[in-house]
Amino acid sequence: MNTTDPVAAVIFDFDGVIADTEPLHHRAFCEVVAADGLDCDWPTYQAQYMGYDDRDLFKAAYTDAGRTLAPNQVDELVKVKADAFVAIAAEGVIPFPGIPAIIQQLDAKYPLALCSGALRSDIKPVLRQFDLVNTFPVQVTAEDVSRSKPDPACYCLAVDRLAAYHERVFEPETCVAIEDTPTGITAAREAGLRVWAVTHTHPADALGEAHAVYSDLPTLTDELLRAG
Repeated sequence: MNTTDPVAAVIFDFDGVIADTEPLHHRAFCEVVAADGLDCDWPTYQAQYMGYDDRDLFKAAYTDAGRTLAPNQVDELVKVKADAFVAIAAEGVIPFPGIPAIIQQLDAKYPLALCSGALRSDIKPVLRQFDLVNTFPVQVTAEDVSRSKPDPACYCLAVDRLAAYHERVFEPETCVAIEDTPTGITAAREAGLRVWAVTHTHPADALGEAHAVYSDLPTLTDELLRAG
């Protein structure tokens, strides 16, 4: 696969690709786990937990701290963090350079979808801030799958939902996933998609499993606009 192959659709990850929300998720996570005497600095969060959905984030963090969570405890932690994130995001979220113009350009050429490990309640207010609420009629979020990235289920579902919404077949290898984490890259690759990564949250050498790596979204977008 190369960047000149035809592209039928583009599937965006959300946190760390469209919006600079990963630090906000880290802040909300720290607020929640502090009540249990846990802490997690940014480098640890970035290296070990970024890319998980909230369920797997709490399971992994508490396991690493030598603690076990019952399912109802996981659900409660996820709810509390969701409320904390919404409050933090209301203070303002920074889009990455070129957003939302980039998405509007791509929307004019390609069917678009979102495939995120975030909750729908995390995503909607941020899209509203960016005036992009109606841009992604096809979305897959944490509520839609039982296993988070790096499991490929979310991307498989995103391709299926694109097909249902547009009433046409999308072969996974003709879809480009835009990702920023190793776990996201693994999920998309295992679902059969091409993966173009952007170095918003990880350096290029950590994203080597992607089919292409870009330093910024405008450059990646220029390639997509030339493809197809």
